[in-house]
Amino acid sequence: MSTVRLPRRMLIAAFSTILTLTSAAADELGSFKDKLFAYPGILEQADDGAFLKVDYDKMRDIHKRDEILERRVKGDYVSLGVRWRQDFETIEHQGRSVDVFHIGKLRSARFAVIFVHGRGGDRKLGANDFTFGGNFNRLKNLVDENNGVYFAPSAKDFQDQGAADVSALIDYVHASAPQAKIVLTCASMGTSICWKITDDATASGQLSGMMIFGGPTNPDFTKSAAYAARLPMFFSHGSDDNVYRWQDQYALYKSLIGKHYPTRFVLFNTGSHGTPIRMTDWRVTLNWILN
Repeated sequence: MSTVRLPRRMLIAAFSTILTLTSAAADELGSFKDKLFAYPGILEQADDGAFLKVDYDKMRDIHKRDEILERRVKGDYVSLGVRWRQDFETIEHQGRSVDVFHIGKLRSARFAVIFVHGRGGDRKLGANDFTFGGNFNRLKNLVDENNGVYFAPSAKDFQDQGAADVSALIDYVHASAPQAKIVLTCASMGTSICWKITDDATASGQLSGMMIFGGPTNPDFTKSAAYAARLPMFFSHGSDDNVYRWQDQYALYKSLIGKHYPTRFVLFNTGSHGTPIRMTDWRVTLNWILN
């Protein structure tokens, strides 16, 4: 029987590698119903995987997934125990009152997700377990099981008032849990609030990433404080969106990726305006931003 002795520097290097890999694994969000929510197929990828065209089929992804079309997903897609740990409340901060849906222990959270709805919505949209294919329920469970926190505010408008409320909410989260990485997500017309936040050096400086679901683009983003700070930007869009053209958002993405800016774009082939909320893989995207 023989013993192989490695030089001390090799042992240190190996141990450091193990620590790095362990830390990276620990930072990743654990899975929750991944097989049900994974992208059903990749039709095209480019830019070293930063761009994905995802196979989307209305019959498969709505009709076969929902018990009541676009109103109630089948039970396999949700886990409702998380409801016992959620709440609707009003946050008072920086002289503003913000009505929010909330789940998770804020002060000990390691990450936070803020979701801003579009026109006609409110905080209840981001709390609904059964609409949008159960994707919000998945987000709630991912947050609950991975020491995160999730807020969905009601936007008073999509101009200065709404942006001021979201800015105050971001600061509230940052002040309460300075260790938490904050991800701001905006959908449809709510994206106007996200773009206003990118011009706010304080608010955008407290973020670790931003997610844009089927919203309008901002051709002046490259002049913003968020751009200067290289805030990671994720975009998802339906190719058949008849409210906002995916090509406009894609043009911004291409200008960013051409400058080696941290960005991703997921295009749902034949998807409509609401498809990104239903189909975006929260776990994959958050792991990219948070790590």
